[in-house]
Amino acid sequence: MGQQRGIQIPLDQVAEDTLRGVIEEFVTRDGTELSDSDTKVAQVRELLRRGQAELWYDSKTRTCNIVAKDP
Repeated sequence: MGQQRGIQIPLDQVAEDTLRGVIEEFVTRDGTELSDSDTKVAQVRELLRRGQAELWYDSKTRTCNIVAKDP
């Protein structure tokens, strides 16, 4: 997996509302309006579901991030 990025969070341990909030925050980081983000949220959720992306917690910054899984 390469460089350590913190603690990987298993999706089955995250409440649905919390996961949606993390994904919404992630997709709006680049300035996307939340009202326009439903498609991006669905895309990221699908990447997470398929295992092509992972949810990580960084204890230094106390933030969650979604990162592409190394092939």
